[in-house]
Amino acid sequence: MSKKLSPDEMKAYWSRTSSLMWTLLVLWLFFGFIVHMFAPQLNGIRILGFPLGFYMAAQGSLIAFVVMCFWNASAQNKIDEEFGVSDE
Repeated sequence: MSKKLSPDEMKAYWSRTSSLMWTLLVLWLFFGFIVHMFAPQLNGIRILGFPLGFYMAAQGSLIAFVVMCFWNASAQNKIDEEFGVSDE
């Protein structure tokens, strides 16, 4: 059962949650758009015979998004537990 937060605790909780959300949004923008904008320049670098720009578009960004999903869940659970509002 979750506890009722005081106004100061609620402000701190939202600050931590908001910070996590903005961090993930910036990472999402980076892996979703910025990396792809530089794909032609990245294609000069080869990894296992594939151009890096192609690799980041085909696999790298997807891997980054999955890692970000798990990181978000883990980090938010830690914030919830710290403030005593976790579901468990």
